[in-house]
Amino acid sequence: MPKKTDQTEPRSQRPKQKSPKAFAALSRELLLQAGKGTTRLDFLREVTRLILEFSGCNAVEFWLREQDRCFRCVGRLDRASGGQSPHFEFDTLPQFQTDATGLVALPETATQVERLGAAILRGELAPSAASTLAKGSFWVADTDLPVSLSRRDGQTSSLDNVVLGGEYRSVAMIPLERAEGTEGIMLLKSRSPGVFGESAVHPYEQLATNLTLALTHQKTQSALAERVKEMTCLYSITQASEDPGLQLDEILSGIVRLLPPSWQYPDVAAARITLDGKTYETPGYGEASQRQSAELVVRGETRGAVEVVYTQEKPQLDEGPFMKEERGLLDAVASQVSLVVERRLAEEDRVRLQEQLRHADRLATIGQLAAGVAHELNEPLGNILGFAQLAKKTASLPDQARQDIEKIIGACLHAREVIKKLMMFARQTPPKKVQVNLNQLVQEGLYFLEARCARQGIEVIRILDPDLPEITADSAQLYQVLVNLAVNALQAMPQGGKLTLRTARSDDRISLVVEDTGEGMDEKVLKKIFMPFFTTKEVGQGLGLGLAVVHGIVSGHMGSIRVQSKPGEGSRFEVILPVSSPGEDEEVG
Repeated sequence: MPKKTDQTEPRSQRPKQKSPKAFAALSRELLLQAGKGTTRLDFLREVTRLILEFSGCNAVEFWLREQDRCFRCVGRLDRASGGQSPHFEFDTLPQFQTDATGLVALPETATQVERLGAAILRGELAPSAASTLAKGSFWVADTDLPVSLSRRDGQTSSLDNVVLGGEYRSVAMIPLERAEGTEGIMLLKSRSPGVFGESAVHPYEQLATNLTLALTHQKTQSALAERVKEMTCLYSITQASEDPGLQLDEILSGIVRLLPPSWQYPDVAAARITLDGKTYETPGYGEASQRQSAELVVRGETRGAVEVVYTQEKPQLDEGPFMKEERGLLDAVASQVSLVVERRLAEEDRVRLQEQLRHADRLATIGQLAAGVAHELNEPLGNILGFAQLAKKTASLPDQARQDIEKIIGACLHAREVIKKLMMFARQTPPKKVQVNLNQLVQEGLYFLEARCARQGIEVIRILDPDLPEITADSAQLYQVLVNLAVNALQAMPQGGKLTLRTARSDDRISLVVEDTGEGMDEKVLKKIFMPFFTTKEVGQGLGLGLAVVHGIVSGHMGSIRVQSKPGEGSRFEVILPVSSPGEDEEVG
């Protein structure tokens, strides 16, 4: 077979045999590098550089098995750089797979060098005087010549009498052994033939033993450093989340800043937290192909995500360029953030419920006061009305006096109507309950309001549940609830808008929603809308009893009212009532 003389290095550039002291010094340097706390990739790059310079070879490779994958770190002196500047690569060998026995299996398309490496990782090659040492190291003095190999089990090897070929004329493959088995291979490659023999390869076996120790030490140190970063990150998140003086926005902004330093490449890492469409991110965050993400699940609902990206491409590891431990950390961070959000929501619910209880207590107190005042006023008012009506019947009564008495009677009737509403607010007027179809009640109520809506340029939208069941209620009082809410909505839309009435059923309750696109209300007004005589209308346009009466009627029906409103965004009133039960359709006195 013809020689590749164009690829052969001059004899003066071939690697020279190193002394035992030089190998010992290199071993010490490798162990020192392992204790510096650098990342796995940086350590491998530095080890590759040291051995490349030490050996005088044109290329050095490391194949390292980790679980079911095989990583490769390559350092080579390219001809284009004149053999001065080394070029490094780090990738995986996707064609390497782990079979059922935990050993490396290769497809039929594998190269001869890959087959030879797999055989060494499996420990199949038998020692021979020609090319294999007792520890499994293998060398080829000339890759253009056929190689004779034998297996430990005595079976015929598929690599017997094969020609490796390729750019490099001399190749040595030294296994990296641990107690658990072969961890990887160190490959030394030279473009010159005849570089490697038994005497040249043997010192590298001892170096490989020390290198395996350095790799194990570095891996342990790196894993410990990563665990420290992870625990520091989670501890800092816990500290931030338990600070009662911080708002949720401040907590999330602080948490997102804790993430990049906890990843393997903090200088090029950026993070973002998304919650309900709002984002919190670190400087430099942007779209990137190398991304890790975990969902934020709050009360069983996905509300956002926690994401970490690398702004520069990094070599592939367990999950893209991310380690499997970082996946666990990201999931833990997402759980912590979800818990923080849930706690804040629970706190908001507690505060809101306390406010509702205080509000209900105030309304109950006002109701008792209103009932007392109404009872006290009823008797004298009745006397005034009675005597005024008697006086009106006097035959010789002057016209002016008759007109004045008419005014007294009108004022008394108005005052009695106010008292009636106060009694209804205080739930002193018992409802007369029958079976009521809420959809029909809505249709009848709108019949009298649609003309007014048309004059004001208000569009009326009905969304009525056709399967709505009947309820046990006082139809006249519910009609009053509907009219009061609808009239309030119309008054909130002087320039026109949309009035939406919706009915629906949920389990054992039904709801009536009255929604407008009007002026809306702020928090200060919302807290007072059900109080008697509170109104935002101009003087003479209302007494402020409409919503108070609505609240009293709904409470008397064992229901509740929910109100949502913001200035300029309209208001939404939802009346929730219990569904009627069998045997409840009789009147209640």
